[in-house]
Amino acid sequence: MIPEPQTKPRRRLPLAVKWTAVVGVGIFVTFLVFSLVLYGATGRILRSQEQRTLQDTLSAVEQRLSPIASKLTVDNVTPLLEVDGSDYQTSAGTGVSLVGGNDESVFADSVIQKLSRADVSLAVYSNKGIELYSTRSEDQPLVKTKTTTYKMIKKGSFNGMIVSAPIVSSTTGKHLGYVQITDRMQATHATMRRLMNMILILSGVALLVSLLMGFIMSRRFLKPIRSITKTIAVVNDEPQSDVRIPQLKQNDELSDLVNEFNGMLDRIQRFIDQQAVFVTDVSHELRTPVAILEGHLQLLNRWGKDDPEVLDESLAASLQEVTRMKSLIQEMLDLTRADQVDVQFPNAVLDLNQLVEQVVNDFTMIHPDFVFILDNDLQGPVWVRMYRNHLEQVLIILLDNAVKYSTTRKEIHVSAATNTDGAAIAVQDFGEGLSNEDRQRVFNRFYRVDKARSREKGGNGLGLSIAQQLIESYHGEISVDSALGHGSSFRIDLPTITPDVAEHLQSIADAQAPENPFKDSQL
Repeated sequence: MIPEPQTKPRRRLPLAVKWTAVVGVGIFVTFLVFSLVLYGATGRILRSQEQRTLQDTLSAVEQRLSPIASKLTVDNVTPLLEVDGSDYQTSAGTGVSLVGGNDESVFADSVIQKLSRADVSLAVYSNKGIELYSTRSEDQPLVKTKTTTYKMIKKGSFNGMIVSAPIVSSTTGKHLGYVQITDRMQATHATMRRLMNMILILSGVALLVSLLMGFIMSRRFLKPIRSITKTIAVVNDEPQSDVRIPQLKQNDELSDLVNEFNGMLDRIQRFIDQQAVFVTDVSHELRTPVAILEGHLQLLNRWGKDDPEVLDESLAASLQEVTRMKSLIQEMLDLTRADQVDVQFPNAVLDLNQLVEQVVNDFTMIHPDFVFILDNDLQGPVWVRMYRNHLEQVLIILLDNAVKYSTTRKEIHVSAATNTDGAAIAVQDFGEGLSNEDRQRVFNRFYRVDKARSREKGGNGLGLSIAQQLIESYHGEISVDSALGHGSSFRIDLPTITPDVAEHLQSIADAQAPENPFKDSQL
């Protein structure tokens, strides 16, 4: 047999680490992109400023040289562009010197002061490209052009801008030569280097700060998830535990998650408690009928089967107890399901007016010896968000009790009306009534006012408990007002809904009906 390949467990990477990395890297990348954009924009602005300054310098030089009518020479160029009164030096390869003595030097112009920088040089060339004048010995090769051109050049140790322009005589219109400015842009490069160093330092700081912020945010946002995990672990170890996730101070999706999770745990706990109570109640309430059945069977097993009278009596008693057990089990199942109506019938609606009249008419037909008086003040359809069979079951329980516990006066009043809070139904009888002690405990499970008489009437003490559970499951209330010897009045209060809401819920219920064809057979 070939063993199945075992898959290696995936490496666990905590969500906090992922969140910290994502948030940190996200903030860092955002800062880095912004810094690079700022760096590029700053470089463009500085280059643009340099370009404008060089353009102004070119214009000033052209204005000084354009009045020359013939070709450019050292003799007619140097006096116009000399720096100061000192003797001029010979240009490289031309034998031309920079002559002093002219107060209207090119450097006297505020714009041309740019040329006094060590990283900027000005050169003038003839038509043939012969250098006639130069302020520095580090000029780049001439770039001949018919129009003003700007070039960014990075070659060898040179990294800067070269601006070239033709010189045209303003008197004859002849092309006299070229003027070229070489700008190493040392100040710009130094500024950009300082800016880059600052960006690198701030990027490192931003990375650390973003990681710290990501860690703090992940710790804060994952705290409810850790609480949920811890709570689940506790519930797994102790299903009966009532531990819950602490409520969050903020009002957001995480608080909604916590509330929903706590609500789910409450429902699960309620179902567990119901199951435990159901088992306890079943074991307690079935003890008596099981004991009776056991007694009759033992009697028949010993000698009763030979006596027809004893046999008939034992079989009748046993069948009666079996019927009672069936009724008891059904009622206990009804009571258990009554707390699950929000899951089973979330969109059920009913017309209160029509249902009350139907139930009263049914009881009038079943009990012709009783007088049922209906005081119905409901005007038209009154809609309630409740499963029809459930409210019908509650009314049957109340009317059945009214019939059972009526004495000499066989008269039952049923009233229905609307109020500011919703609708109310009252069932009043004139029978035995309840004492103060009985009135406080009448809705408890298996509570009987008179156990002997209740057993004779077929009651198990669960009817009113079922009625209360059903009404409260639909956000209603049920109460009792009674006086011993004068009868009891049970009142039901239910919230109502508008016809539009009822129509909407009914359409949803109708659309879901095919998915659950046995829904009406449930409680």
